[in-house]
Amino acid sequence: MPARTHTRPHPATTGGVDIRLPWWALALPTLAFVVLLALILNPADAHAGGDPALSHLVERIQQTLTHQAP
Repeated sequence: MPARTHTRPHPATTGGVDIRLPWWALALPTLAFVVLLALILNPADAHAGGDPALSHLVERIQQTLTHQAP
């Protein structure tokens, strides 16, 4: 006896997917991009405040990452 196949009550949609994003889902990445771009273009405006040990650690990491093996 053959097995019956189940059919969908509604036909499958082949059109585009309707996804609605909240306004902040586009605004926050855009804002982050603009801020990072501004820091790249003018790094003098990025004042490092706080613990000098942290800035020393960041400098050491940068030196380690940019060090090329002979």
